[in-house]
Amino acid sequence: MRKFGRRKIILTVLLFVSLGLFSSDKISTLKAATSNVDKTLEQLKILIEVFDYIQQHYVEEKNAKDLLNGAAHGMVRTLDPFSQFLEPESHKEMQTETEGQFGGLGIRIEIRDEWLTVMTPIPDTPAYRAGILPGDKIVKIEGVSTQGISLQDAVRKLRGQPGTIVKISIVHEGLKEPLEISLIREIIKIESVRSRMVEGKIGYLQLIEFSAKTDKDMNRAIQNLLNEGMEALVLDLRYNPGGLLNVAVNVVKSFIGDQKLIVYTEGRKANRVEYKADPQSPYAKLPLVVLVNGGSASGSEIVAGALQDHHRALILGTTTFGKASVQSVIPLSDGSGLRLTTAKYYTPAGRAIQRDEKNGKGGIAPDILVELPREMEIKIRRQQEEIYGKDRAPRSVIKKEEQVEDIALRRAMEFLKARALLNPSP
Repeated sequence: MRKFGRRKIILTVLLFVSLGLFSSDKISTLKAATSNVDKTLEQLKILIEVFDYIQQHYVEEKNAKDLLNGAAHGMVRTLDPFSQFLEPESHKEMQTETEGQFGGLGIRIEIRDEWLTVMTPIPDTPAYRAGILPGDKIVKIEGVSTQGISLQDAVRKLRGQPGTIVKISIVHEGLKEPLEISLIREIIKIESVRSRMVEGKIGYLQLIEFSAKTDKDMNRAIQNLLNEGMEALVLDLRYNPGGLLNVAVNVVKSFIGDQKLIVYTEGRKANRVEYKADPQSPYAKLPLVVLVNGGSASGSEIVAGALQDHHRALILGTTTFGKASVQSVIPLSDGSGLRLTTAKYYTPAGRAIQRDEKNGKGGIAPDILVELPREMEIKIRRQQEEIYGKDRAPRSVIKKEEQVEDIALRRAMEFLKARALLNPSP
């Protein structure tokens, strides 16, 4: 079969040469291509041999489809933590995930160094309330090790009927001993925007993720804050795991105009795709400080990187997560799917956001480093959760006398106040 295929290629080349359709350079290129085909077929032969030996000699009979799916999983696993082979059931689950609510724990996860790792917890969810933080490793689910687990298997085990309990073992970053936690699954409803006036004429806007309406909700919130007398804004992207690219770009467009470059992607063939601002921006002059941390990923890194490169905002906090690669989901013939990294994001200045697995570098480094102790970070996140009293006014679930000060937010407000003093409005 292989020899016939090679012979067919050679005969086709000879025919084209006789017709004068190929130059000597093109002939050399085709010879190289034929050689590459031979090498690939030789390597695929090993895979077929392994498959054949398993089918004939393994101690138990194995389903051919399961073996082929296993080969596909293994092949994709050699690429990066974000590419996945999705069997039909998992592919279908992923397609329905965009409905906005599901029974789970409220964490974004990835595979890092073969371990299930938390990217960021979603506010007001079981994981968030339990004090789970970015970088924490989930080493066991229901007593079973997660080392080498696939992302789709992990999601399947962590999700379930609301009200049911799942036991996980967590290793906090920097610690060795695991902590066992029992969490009750809930319907995860994601709120994307929160806003309020914090002090004087300074507004506070938290973007929890970039969902379909985040940009519109953000602009509405900014207008409400301006109506309340806001003259400067703190944009909080801490623990924002990202979301829709076009929404993140639209958020930047609200603060940057003049058709400036916001972000660009480049793939293997250097097919650069650019995303630019509009000629005009509604809040181009609004003083701005952006809060980020290790839970800020993907879309939030695009926003922070663009605002930083254009010197449009001061970035304050800790280095972001470093997840900025483009995944394309390709449907396959049997209903399965391939989630494949096809490009990476770069800031306007050409900085790669994606973390390099070898040296650990990546993400957006803040202009001003403000680190918080872990215990304080957990308390601050907990007190950001809101409940509604009889007067329907939102208040923190933590009593006022038990709350701690958000040092990063305090520093952001100090910078905005200093700016107002040094650059008073005319």
